[in-house]
Amino acid sequence: MYVDNAAMQLVRNPKQFDTIVTNNIFGDSLSDEASMITGSIGMLPSASLGESGPGIFEPIHGSAPDIAGQDKANPLATMLSAAMLLSYGLGEANAATRIETAVTVTLDGGFWTADIYAPGTRLVGCKEICEEVLKAVESQVPAAAVL
Repeated sequence: MYVDNAAMQLVRNPKQFDTIVTNNIFGDSLSDEASMITGSIGMLPSASLGESGPGIFEPIHGSAPDIAGQDKANPLATMLSAAMLLSYGLGEANAATRIETAVTVTLDGGFWTADIYAPGTRLVGCKEICEEVLKAVESQVPAAAVL
């Protein structure tokens, strides 16, 4: 599929994609487009995978120096990137699922940062949403107890 068609298809029916494999320049463009479908660039994790090693896992957004130290950043893409590392890079699917579930529980609980805020949800900062995700992780029963 050519990148222009991929961009159109991404807007037309994003659920048809689970994973998009492309080079860096097209990946940057498509991931920015996809971020707006989710509502914010702060929501999407990414992975750069090679044939050997665990790869590089990072949120698609930059460092946001304009809001540094203001408790405004959305850390969810960073958390979801860690989940991707656990799943795809380290083979720890259960641990990855715990993080992904905790993020979903937190969002479903109405805790939203400013970039995704909507009426009827609670506006929280970076610190508070991290605390809520941590509570959600801790409330889950681990898949296997380590003795």
